[in-house]
Amino acid sequence: MAKYEKTIIGEFEKVVNHLENDIRNSGISMNLVDESNYTMGETKVAVRVYDKYFMRNGNRTSLSLTVVGSDNNIFISAIGAGGGSGVFLNFSLGAEAEMVDIVQNSIEQLG
Repeated sequence: MAKYEKTIIGEFEKVVNHLENDIRNSGISMNLVDESNYTMGETKVAVRVYDKYFMRNGNRTSLSLTVVGSDNNIFISAIGAGGGSGVFLNFSLGAEAEMVDIVQNSIEQLG
């Protein structure tokens, strides 16, 4: 498992759209599994679950992305999981970290 969390200042919809575009464009085998959007008062929540096939280890890895915004304060959480192979020894070859790196690089590009 790999995790990246960051709090930034920005426009919620712009950040979510930027992340969605960067994640979708990160590889041909990247797939949006499902999404959820929720608003309560001034607080907005966007949840996205992606998976991607990694040929080098022959399996799929998932990325769970949660974006929470209130006013211009935005919290981003990205968790990568499932990139390992084997029942007892879980060798992922860095697939989970690679998924999380997509989010981290995308946020860093926002400035």
